[in-house]
Amino acid sequence: MQRKLHPLEGIVAVFALVFVLALTIGFAQAGEIKKVVLRSNAALVIDAATGEVVMDKNGDAVTPIASITKLMTAIVTLESGLDLQAPVALTRDDVDLKKGSRSRLRTGVTLTRDELLLIALMASENRAAAALGRSYPGGTQAFVAAMNEMAAELGMNDTHFVDPTGLSPKNVSSAHDLAKLVRAAHGYPTIREYSTRDKATVLLSGKQKMNYRNTNGLVRNSRWEIDLSKTGYISEAGRCLVMQVRLASKDLIVVLLDSWGKHSRVGDANRIRTWVETTAAAGIKG
Repeated sequence: MQRKLHPLEGIVAVFALVFVLALTIGFAQAGEIKKVVLRSNAALVIDAATGEVVMDKNGDAVTPIASITKLMTAIVTLESGLDLQAPVALTRDDVDLKKGSRSRLRTGVTLTRDELLLIALMASENRAAAALGRSYPGGTQAFVAAMNEMAAELGMNDTHFVDPTGLSPKNVSSAHDLAKLVRAAHGYPTIREYSTRDKATVLLSGKQKMNYRNTNGLVRNSRWEIDLSKTGYISEAGRCLVMQVRLASKDLIVVLLDSWGKHSRVGDANRIRTWVETTAAAGIKG
């Protein structure tokens, strides 16, 4: 004959079951990475050493990339072997007629190719990038062709360039392709240095000093260890940011595209930083 449970035994059994379920759910949640909400329409975080994808939000979406373009402009300039100390005079051909963007560089002034490269990367100076392309052997058309050839060599199959500045919305790419661009650009010490420099002074025609600051304020934040950086913005592309950073003892490539709001790309970068550090501290593997 089966023994009938005492009421207290039934209550204890119920509590024990609830406790076991709570532990099971808790351990399951501990093994999952809490999702981070980003305001960028496309975002990608990749381990630079292994290529492992840490985070991917619309990473294959093809979109205008604005001044992220200038990383490729820098690569083509450096690969050309042209004298970086050679003077280049700005002309009316370097003036932006697409967007009417402002520039403190007047036509007629002269800078070295090295100075143009510096302020194109650090301060996203459009006339500087335009002058780099125009002064290339064969002119801007040949320079853009070299940009697209380099993109093909890097396996950037969703990428196309039409100008060296990024002012055209026809300069397009995906987050996955831009991670390849960041990895390639990181191989050039000059790009690493110039893109992360806080501020610099150039000499116009060897005389007048002009000061510039980095368009990415995070390079001035001591909590960030940034090895490479580039910002971008046109209305069609939204706010964009690519970086190679050191987080949680790892070198990570971060790509943020089409972020809405003036400060949203920086906010997203900080949210990613918190997420990476938190999950690393918890020992969670994605």
